[in-house]
Amino acid sequence: MEYVTLNNGIKMPQLGYGVYQTKPSETEKAVSTALEVGYRLIDTAASYGNEEGVGEAIKKSGLPREELFVTTKLWVQDHGYDNTLKAFDTSMKKLGLDYLDLYLIHKPYGDYYGAWRAMERLYKEGRIRAIGVTSFWNERLADLFNCNEVKPAVNQIETNVWNQKWDEAAFMKQHHIQQEAWAPFAEGNNDVFKNPVLLQIAHKYNKTTGQVMLRWLLQRGIVVIPKSVHKERMEENMNVFDFQLDETDMEAIRSLDTKKSTIYDEMDPQISLFIGSRKIHD
Repeated sequence: MEYVTLNNGIKMPQLGYGVYQTKPSETEKAVSTALEVGYRLIDTAASYGNEEGVGEAIKKSGLPREELFVTTKLWVQDHGYDNTLKAFDTSMKKLGLDYLDLYLIHKPYGDYYGAWRAMERLYKEGRIRAIGVTSFWNERLADLFNCNEVKPAVNQIETNVWNQKWDEAAFMKQHHIQQEAWAPFAEGNNDVFKNPVLLQIAHKYNKTTGQVMLRWLLQRGIVVIPKSVHKERMEENMNVFDFQLDETDMEAIRSLDTKKSTIYDEMDPQISLFIGSRKIHD
């Protein structure tokens, strides 16, 4: 495993396991398998509805807590100072953990300033080892750390071959904020696994296109959290540390950049209205 060092000195595995869209009934088994395969970074969220399954898998794994790096996220419905403190306690109870490695604001809507200040408090109290955000574009990220005490350690944003986010990457690097990729496979859109450029590179290294995409992100210094419920695919996704893409390969993949999402447009006000009004509990 390769690691990155966050801006507060905490080490974070560069390759982890995500449980987005994993059914609650399947989560415990999936995470248990991922831990067995060797994953130590597990990424969940309150809005996924599967924190309990993650917690059960961790509990039954018998692994020392210090070997694990657990991330969960705060949903928009629970933004605001007091709401965030309550939501954090709820997540910790579901996870069955005494402390959290990384807590992220899931989306940049509503009272995320109040949420951030509550997270700063939890961080200073030692209940969270690092705090960060998800899907914050450069302007909102800059505003957040410019007007608060603790700079985000991580910004988890969509990053894949169709939507490569070079400007965002440069800004985060300048300000020592770790980029983490969600949707590293673009959810399979545009038939990405059969793309001729990726297929040619995969053949060159006797790897799969999925492995090539993960390796490309890793070599950019980005943390990645691919998701699969199948053990063979989990093992395949983990097997990306025994080869190195050369500069020609990296540039060939860079040529695929469309500079827009194949999933949804975060600048669309309808998306903002939908996300901002979505409830995950009563």
